[in-house]
Amino acid sequence: MSTISIATATEVMDLLRDDLLAIEREFTVQSASPVQVITDIAEYLIAGGGKRIRPLLLLLSAKALGATSQSRIRLGAVVEMLHTATLVHDDIIDEADTRRGRPSSNTAWGNSKCVLAGDWLYMQSFRTALEERNFHVLDLLITLTQQMVEGELLQMEKLGHLINEEEYFDLIFRKTAFLFKVSMQLGAAIEGASDQTEEKLGEYGRNLGLAFQIVDDVLDLTAAEDVLGKPVASDLREGKATLAVIHALERGTGADREAIRTVLADRSFAHVSHVQILEILQRHGSIDYAMDTACAYAEAARLSIADLPATDAKRALLWVPGFVTSRDR
Repeated sequence: MSTISIATATEVMDLLRDDLLAIEREFTVQSASPVQVITDIAEYLIAGGGKRIRPLLLLLSAKALGATSQSRIRLGAVVEMLHTATLVHDDIIDEADTRRGRPSSNTAWGNSKCVLAGDWLYMQSFRTALEERNFHVLDLLITLTQQMVEGELLQMEKLGHLINEEEYFDLIFRKTAFLFKVSMQLGAAIEGASDQTEEKLGEYGRNLGLAFQIVDDVLDLTAAEDVLGKPVASDLREGKATLAVIHALERGTGADREAIRTVLADRSFAHVSHVQILEILQRHGSIDYAMDTACAYAEAARLSIADLPATDAKRALLWVPGFVTSRDR
């Protein structure tokens, strides 16, 4: 493991502020359409903010390899457009009312308009990426889109059913970690890095993405609604078994397992309360187990870039896993 120091949050923002602002402007330009409702929905989504962690990863990957071309801004906007399109579709599928503390776009405009706006954003992201004239970039984005769609379909098939850890990790890899992986790989592709270097950066993204989603799932169970920006325990209400729940199912008493099964099957807390589920998870150390697993993946992400040259970008990449595992929303 490298002995270079881990960057601070301030140092990371100072390093990336101008590029992130440029990506925001590029996203705004690329999401403008002659059809006003598309522009309105896109502007609403952009104004909703977010962590912008995927373009941040792409920038750090590119900077770690010395890239300075405009490609990093263009492709940073591409990954954020793709991510935003998935959020629009996810909110429709999940029948979500809120997103980041505001009404979800489908609540404001309706499902029909939003699913089409999401489709438009997908296609616009590919149109923007096409400007790179790079078949490898397109191959990464096509594979990514297929994985995310397959992950969503697999999850829909498993709603309300019990799944094991292997199935859970397959789902979160497809739905979340693959985009983190590709964001890092795109940063390498900009610079024409070797396959080995791209693989290492991709492995960082994969491990970080798994940690990110596990933490997201824990926060869904434990965070306050005003902090989370959406209803808590949404996953259980949608019939999704996440890592802490799977852990408790494997270790709980018969009554514990029956309580969890009831919530997953009912897709509500009508017969078993959220507080009862939390008590079961706490009693079996399931929340701690999930967080320990997330921290292990975060450390694996750091280890995967040990051979990168000691740069400010590498110091920033060493900071990101700690941010992912310590956040409260």
